[in-house]
Amino acid sequence: MNFIEGGICAVKGVRAGGIKPTKMGMAVVQAEGNAAGVYTRNKVIAAPLVVTREHISKNGRLAGLIVNSGNANAFTGTQGLDDARTMASILASKLGVHEEVIGVASTGVVGRKLDTDWISNHLDEVMESMGEDADASMKAARAIMTTDTVPKEVAIEMESGVRIGGIAKGSGMIEPNMGTMLAFVYTDAEVSSDVLESCLKVAVDKSFNMIVVDGDTSTNDMVLLTATGQSGITPEQTDLQAGLDLVLTELAKMIAIDGEGATKLIESKVTGAASSEDARLVAKSIVRSPLVKSAIFGEDPNWGRVVVAAGYSGADMDQTKVSLSFSAGTEVVELVKDGQVVRNDEESLSQLKSIMAKEEICIITDLGMGHESATAWGCDLTYDYVRINAEYTT
Repeated sequence: MNFIEGGICAVKGVRAGGIKPTKMGMAVVQAEGNAAGVYTRNKVIAAPLVVTREHISKNGRLAGLIVNSGNANAFTGTQGLDDARTMASILASKLGVHEEVIGVASTGVVGRKLDTDWISNHLDEVMESMGEDADASMKAARAIMTTDTVPKEVAIEMESGVRIGGIAKGSGMIEPNMGTMLAFVYTDAEVSSDVLESCLKVAVDKSFNMIVVDGDTSTNDMVLLTATGQSGITPEQTDLQAGLDLVLTELAKMIAIDGEGATKLIESKVTGAASSEDARLVAKSIVRSPLVKSAIFGEDPNWGRVVVAAGYSGADMDQTKVSLSFSAGTEVVELVKDGQVVRNDEESLSQLKSIMAKEEICIITDLGMGHESATAWGCDLTYDYVRINAEYTT
């Protein structure tokens, strides 16, 4: 598999565009084919997700997608559902398709009525921006940003010739239990909606469900996957899974490093767990810990916080079997081996501090309880995270 340029427009059969003139933005993607979705587990679920889930459940297909940023259209009651359906209807009219094959997504402030007039008034401008090139994909990726500092897109070409591309947004309110995070993924493979759904759930579980910025699960989290079929190739399901895993993991890491106020990407690798669920619990507990995240931001070699986070994760654990090390690139410092502190002198702490100063830090925790492993991604907790969220609507 090779990374290629072009984002979602690298995929045959995908046209995209978007605008972001103010805090409000809007993107449209035109791509027809079998589709599947994964949605938030928050019990407060935004209106666009309700409508999109209904459409995919009924048809198993999508022909287009309309996304707005600046307003989540969440906790808005029956009016919100009407507004989400209005978004689907106006795009369906432009594309000449039935509204039940249109996906709808929103992101932004919760609890405020959506300005559907703004969407209606600016849709023609979005349609005029649409294209099939890298610039068109980037316009769509930028249009869906809220507190994101960079657009997020990736595309790959598999050995079979099948392409997979995706765009995503997410910076705060991130601990997907599939915050606020959206991802729209396209492939030109010929694949049934059942296979798409199966592969998507597995890929989401390995990627978006393993990132933590702040531990909040959004009302609007959604990942959609559409297969245009225009390559004429039906790949082996294992190959499609591997490609989808790669694309979603890359997008998930982009979200983690772009966490609100973040300066560092934290990768938490857990090995030697008694079960895969235990491995996941510990990996996410470490990147969720405000104390671990703060220590890494401050480059404070207070590594004991990692052991504490592992201990309260809920996983089966014996402190006499734990091993711990930190790494960045080729630089590695081993701190604990089989429950014993092996290094805690000024030299090792200085080395740990040096590792913490890097932009990407890996924490490796071996529980010594079995053979299962997992990896989670997160970011440091900075002063700017508080500032951004203290001023979010003002």
